[in-house]
Amino acid sequence: MKGKVALITGASRGIGRATARLLAAEGASVAVNYFQSESKAIVLVEEIRKADGRALAIKADVRDEAQVVSMVTEAEKSLGPVDLLICNASIGFPVKPFRDFSWPEFEAKLCGELKATFFCCKAVLPKMIERRAGCIIAISSTLSRHSSSGFIAHCTAKSGLDAFVRSLAEEVGPFGIRVNAVAPGLTLTDATAWLPEEQKTMIANMTPLQRVALPDDVAGTVLALASDHNRFVTGCYIPVSGGSLML
Repeated sequence: MKGKVALITGASRGIGRATARLLAAEGASVAVNYFQSESKAIVLVEEIRKADGRALAIKADVRDEAQVVSMVTEAEKSLGPVDLLICNASIGFPVKPFRDFSWPEFEAKLCGELKATFFCCKAVLPKMIERRAGCIIAISSTLSRHSSSGFIAHCTAKSGLDAFVRSLAEEVGPFGIRVNAVAPGLTLTDATAWLPEEQKTMIANMTPLQRVALPDDVAGTVLALASDHNRFVTGCYIPVSGGSLML
């Protein structure tokens, strides 16, 4: 990753934070996007800089096109053209049965998920195409392939994201740009802290590797995909689930 510039959305916490730290440790300059968790983003940037890395915290709601354009402009001005885009920002949603959903609740998750990736890709792709090089990785979910009760909005939104990844990979491949999806299973972050411990234990026991994921597990897969060692891999959906989802 030495000499590369990575932009990671939703990077102040969880999977995004672990990914930013790992990419920085491998030599990448990292733009840490956040929306609400400013203090955590600043702490992360300071950690990276203390380890002689280059990092920048940028606030933006990635569902807003103007804010995304401003974010990418700021990242490029401070760090250089974006080589690697990680679409990781988490779009909240209620966990409940379909019969209890209103359309505005469902629409907010579906459109928010796709807007966040659409706007970020639109902002970075022109210069990637110009340089005929680039890598985009979207953080999906195993729930896009294996649904779970109460998660209908999340399952639907992530399925749409998977289709977007495949279509974009085909379109920009001739320009030397790779697009892939990394799909975590249950991962121990503050976003999943509300789940009962019994449920986490049950999922771990049903997983071949006998545990649930840590943010670093997902970050490692992102790093592997971003590496030039995987330069011929595009349009893929890669579960990081300890074997609970096998394709």
